[in-house]
Amino acid sequence: MGKFTFKGGVHPEYNKITSDVPIESLPLPKELYVPVLQHLGRPAKVVVKRGEAVKRGQIIAEADGFISANIHSPTSGKVKKIWPVLHPVTGINVDAIVIEPDGEDEWVEGVEEDKNYRDISPKDIVERVKNAGIVGLGGATFPTHVKLSPPPDKPIDTVIINGAECEPYLTADDRIMQERAHDIVEGAFLIKKALSAKKVIIAIEDNKPKAISKVEEAIKGENWIDIAVTETKYPEGGEKQLIWAILKREVPSGGLPMDVGALVQNVGTTVAIYEAVRYRKPLTERVLTLSGDLPKKKGNYLVRLGTLFKDVLELAGGLKKDQYRVIMGGPMMGIAQHSLEVPVIKGTSGILVFSKENTHYQEPYPCIRCARCVDVCPMNLMPLYFVDLIKAKRFEDAKKIGLLDCIECGSCAYICPSHIRHVQLIKYGKQELRRLKK
Repeated sequence: MGKFTFKGGVHPEYNKITSDVPIESLPLPKELYVPVLQHLGRPAKVVVKRGEAVKRGQIIAEADGFISANIHSPTSGKVKKIWPVLHPVTGINVDAIVIEPDGEDEWVEGVEEDKNYRDISPKDIVERVKNAGIVGLGGATFPTHVKLSPPPDKPIDTVIINGAECEPYLTADDRIMQERAHDIVEGAFLIKKALSAKKVIIAIEDNKPKAISKVEEAIKGENWIDIAVTETKYPEGGEKQLIWAILKREVPSGGLPMDVGALVQNVGTTVAIYEAVRYRKPLTERVLTLSGDLPKKKGNYLVRLGTLFKDVLELAGGLKKDQYRVIMGGPMMGIAQHSLEVPVIKGTSGILVFSKENTHYQEPYPCIRCARCVDVCPMNLMPLYFVDLIKAKRFEDAKKIGLLDCIECGSCAYICPSHIRHVQLIKYGKQELRRLKK
């Protein structure tokens, strides 16, 4: 069993300090702020009113179009109000359904086991996933029912279950693999069936030996699924990087994994699919990692969607001292937060809290043309030229040399001796291209 990898990438300090901490359910807060935008695509449409009683798993906002997703109540209680809340990804206010829990945590009718779940049709699998409001839990938040519905001319022969979790600090997926390996395999079977795929491969970085052992045990005797142990390297968990590393297939510029007959699904999403199909269970909670140098009780927590970051920190034991920087996700691709009054959403893979002493900031200097950013780019791009062209506002020229193919992994910025903020400039360049297109 060899180790798979790709060209480029970097080796940051991984700091997987919570990989041996079991998943713990966090208590309910006093209020839940559930945004109608927790996925790529159009925001969901609110279908409840102020004062209305709701149950856990009840649809409170319906998908508005094909690229959208249902939003469900994370618990039973009362709709206190429809109120704007700061969104942790966009940084702007979006409508949220504020729910006051009643303490009963009563599920809506219909959430029950289907003992013959393995026998249902591919169409019904996709329909249950859609009804459950499942999106990519690795952070991308693309509606999963759309990924499971490729066009007829794009058949999927291989499914890759992504357990790489290459971001520093994050260990939620590692713990899911250690604790729920059987459920991952069952979810993988359902994905395979929905797509009529031939093969499933679970990709795990080699710095997760306990997860590898648990998954090997779970797939014993199954000839349709295998494990690919990948080299520990960032961004090994990128879709295109995994497809190249394991299958040696290159997703074309501007293309999608289905263009090369592959589909990649996160391990957490795979478990959610299993629960949606077997138990008809909507997505109302997710596992996230709480880490950094300030949380008193670092760990992996099962948290209800809509829980404010400040409540996560308080319910998990608080902080050693006032925070200096808070990041949603990992330190490489995560998003810095300027407030703790933001809710956990479907794409919240982690909350990292750091002190000033452990936050590194250095002023950028002019590019010295060392080309280290070119050497480490996992997409074989030339970030130094993007910087020059974007600064000169030559956005179309930047597009011609592959700006839109950049996955914004931050490897270039990490390795740069001049501390140039490549990703900030690249995001700006893409934003300007979208503006010019409009």
